[in-house]
Amino acid sequence: MTNNTKRRIALKNATLVNEGRIWKAHILISGNLIESITLDPPSLEDYPEQYDFSGKYIFPGMIDDQVHFREPGLTHKADIETESRACLMGGITTYFEMPNTLPPAITIDELEKKYTLASQKSFANYSFYLGASNDNIEEIKQVDPQKICGVKVFMGSSTGNLLVDDPASLDALFKYSPVLIAAHCEDEMTVKTNEREYRSKFGDTIGFEKHAEIRSVDACYLSSSRAVALAKKYQSRLHILHISTEKELELFDQTTPLSEKKITAEACVHHLFFSDKDYERLGWKIKWNPSIKSESDRLALIQGLKDNKIDVIATDHAPHTLPEKDQILWNAPSGGPLVQHALLALLELHHNGHFTLPEIVQKTSHAPAALFRVEQRGYLREGYFADLVVVDLNANTYVNKDTIAYKCGWSPFEGMRFSSQIVGTFVNGHPAYINGSVEPVKYGERVTFDR
Repeated sequence: MTNNTKRRIALKNATLVNEGRIWKAHILISGNLIESITLDPPSLEDYPEQYDFSGKYIFPGMIDDQVHFREPGLTHKADIETESRACLMGGITTYFEMPNTLPPAITIDELEKKYTLASQKSFANYSFYLGASNDNIEEIKQVDPQKICGVKVFMGSSTGNLLVDDPASLDALFKYSPVLIAAHCEDEMTVKTNEREYRSKFGDTIGFEKHAEIRSVDACYLSSSRAVALAKKYQSRLHILHISTEKELELFDQTTPLSEKKITAEACVHHLFFSDKDYERLGWKIKWNPSIKSESDRLALIQGLKDNKIDVIATDHAPHTLPEKDQILWNAPSGGPLVQHALLALLELHHNGHFTLPEIVQKTSHAPAALFRVEQRGYLREGYFADLVVVDLNANTYVNKDTIAYKCGWSPFEGMRFSSQIVGTFVNGHPAYINGSVEPVKYGERVTFDR
């Protein structure tokens, strides 16, 4: 719920990172919007609320195009309020949430119920995907492209029961969807065949590193290539989520400008940060679908982002409780919490020489805004919503149980000391998170799309 009081705020002396540039300037905010980006010092009379961010960097807030906040129906794991609060602490100002809740959001009526919940509970801006099923094509046809981010299709089962495995249903989806189709791609038959083989061979003593072989490179490639073929057949707008293999990169175009692409791809933070060598140390904490794979796959994904074969970076934030996760491979659900630490992890990759700051901003803010055609967000531009994150590249962040904001209470990064710090997050012009404190007022709004 937005506080409509018009505030005039000056963010002074910061180093801005936006649209390929890095420069020092002041950002002047009036109400919800960026009024001006200027080199002239702002007066206290005109801007009575001022923050001096000397030595700090300001990025447009991260737009996370894939999260699972578990509400309704699974709120023992997470909910919109707790996880959107964690978003603020991680510099994420907008999220797009997935439909595999209880009941699943596979009707427009159920989808709008989630929007109502978010209007009451969300600290960050939000949109929700409508879920595809084997029999809801008439619901999908009724979607208003200006009001929702897209339709989510599971072309491989993961968490929940939204697998779409009927060829006729998939054809109808790709033929008739009026909005972007976001696809989870793993070939179900390949995964099930591998699982039977590994259960027979290893039983309950199986190690978590085998998850990368069960949910294999071939399982991902077969499904992703099938999705691409369908999109090309029907000229659909397809976005393949959480690419995890080097092999899949051959499916994507690096020469067409993003504004003209009809087939795009996403990489997730955990696939960029971890590899199969981390299973021995972290086990269930890094069990995701698709699986975290080899070091060569990890490095190829990083290069794929730099080469523009992969267009955006997201989290696939998907929390489960500790008792649920701390089990043998077969019983531990896939997924984990990431929104609070995703940008910090990317900045760590920057410190390690993998990404420039403009590349991080491009893949976490500009590209998601352009790809989904989000209205007036994703850039530091005059007249745009003032969704911003302030970072200190020279201050550490130590992750421990006392600092974890997720409802599930754990993180795959627990025990790590990041080399950067999230200093502040502004949502719709308001200082929603500053120096470790979250403002209790919820400033998040439903985002709209220019389609």
